[in-house]
Amino acid sequence: MVNEGVSGLYAGLGTNMINQIINGFVYFYAYSTVRKIALSTSSTDGKSLTTAVELGVGALAGMVNQIITLPIGVVATRQQTAHHAERTPWYQTVKTILCSEGIRGLWAGFRPAMLLCSNPAITFGVFERVKSALLRDGSREYLSSAEAFWAGALAKTLATIITYPYIMAKVRLQWRPSKEELATNGEEIVYTSSTDVLHKVLRREGIAGWYKGMQTQIIKAVITQALMLMIKESFTHQVIRLFALLNKRSKAVLVSKA
Repeated sequence: MVNEGVSGLYAGLGTNMINQIINGFVYFYAYSTVRKIALSTSSTDGKSLTTAVELGVGALAGMVNQIITLPIGVVATRQQTAHHAERTPWYQTVKTILCSEGIRGLWAGFRPAMLLCSNPAITFGVFERVKSALLRDGSREYLSSAEAFWAGALAKTLATIITYPYIMAKVRLQWRPSKEELATNGEEIVYTSSTDVLHKVLRREGIAGWYKGMQTQIIKAVITQALMLMIKESFTHQVIRLFALLNKRSKAVLVSKA
């Protein structure tokens, strides 16, 4: 705020919004597809999966999502963390990454990103378990908006707490220090792997350093994920109701013609 004003709080907003939209679309599409396949091959009633399979489905969908969307996340992170004097538009940021680090630079933090596929897996696994518990009496098929929101908030909070050290490591691998920061701290803030990040942070800041900024991450993650799950649950319900209504009307038309 002092150095950049209010606009500094929204650095990289455009790229991050695109990242969130594509991220959500790719993940939900991959998750729905993989889950449908898992249900069709399941030995159960075809309506539910075991917790282990549910987590596996989420992890696989997350891997597909990360492979596709990680470069956008890298660009967004660079824009958000760059010194305001060195911040550039997204296309210039991409050019800088390619020139200095090559194509691999766009997938910085790939390994921790793969490990973090357990985050959405835990989120959706817990969400589906909570959903099943709330609907176990069989009187309804869908959660209310409030139930979906709080179930999503609980699931995302748990997933974030479990995986946060690697969230921190991924961000630090994608970040590049400014010239001033390098001059002050040297190689201590240059990271080569997630293990290197965790080791250096532990040495400088202790275990607390692994969870630095977690509260803000939880607030952000809970709001975005809980709202997304709430909207998804409501949207799915309304679409099915619409198709049921259209099907009912088409049958009525056929009966009247007969």
